[in-house]
Amino acid sequence: MDLTTGSILRQILRCDLSVSAHKLATIILDGIAWKDGYNGLDRGTAAFTLSTLSDIMGVTRQHLTTLLAELAASELRVERWKPNGKFAPWLFRFGCVSDELPQHLASTVGDTSLSREYNNKTIFSGKIEIAPGSNVHRTSWAALIKAAKSALPCWNVDTQAIWDRFMAFNEARGNTCVPAGFLLGFMRRWQTSVGRSPGSPKPISQPLAEPDRLQDEFARLTCVAPTRNRQFHASDLQRKIGHAAYEARILDTIRKFGCQRFSATLAVHGRAVLAGEISR
Repeated sequence: MDLTTGSILRQILRCDLSVSAHKLATIILDGIAWKDGYNGLDRGTAAFTLSTLSDIMGVTRQHLTTLLAELAASELRVERWKPNGKFAPWLFRFGCVSDELPQHLASTVGDTSLSREYNNKTIFSGKIEIAPGSNVHRTSWAALIKAAKSALPCWNVDTQAIWDRFMAFNEARGNTCVPAGFLLGFMRRWQTSVGRSPGSPKPISQPLAEPDRLQDEFARLTCVAPTRNRQFHASDLQRKIGHAAYEARILDTIRKFGCQRFSATLAVHGRAVLAGEISR
């Protein structure tokens, strides 16, 4: 079966499913990436958290699990897996689509394929000017980063923190302007750029240049910083060390890494987590 909206929809309609399972299947179909790179997903996959699906469907998580099991056991063979951690979105695909059959980016004339829409093309196009310290929310890239990261290893990292680290990465290498695709590739390799995966060969130890050493330290701190309930963690840390000491840490971090206050706050919280002063 070809990977098109129409062909999958016809298969959904042919399956003997409950009304709720039919609705859930069409919701998953609506979120499918029809082109590699759209929203950071591989072609033919969709990304949802179970809470999002539960809200859209208007059912409990327990009933949602039953419906997903029904779809998995049906001819649709809906598959789901979670490659990016416990709290990351689930990835979904329709197993009824055979990888051995020819697949086309666009549907036949009778189909209505999302791949024909302009906004479903590869979204990271054009050039990005390297401007360390800039506010990503004043650029056109904030919405794209937020949409793409939902299915990537950096799914739980603040959009500004991703932008700051991307700027620092390119500034350290002397880049002033890079293709936009570099940003998506940078986000896809987030885990490998933060550290080695368990069991991977230990690299040959080499001294790092000062910019690289600071960049790695900054990335390590922001990576472990709690991103949810940030104000709660800030208040908790201020109660332990005092408001003046808290502000001093932020100012020292800004001077050391040359980052904005928001990113400095994440780094301060990350250092506090490593020191056991606050919990993640």
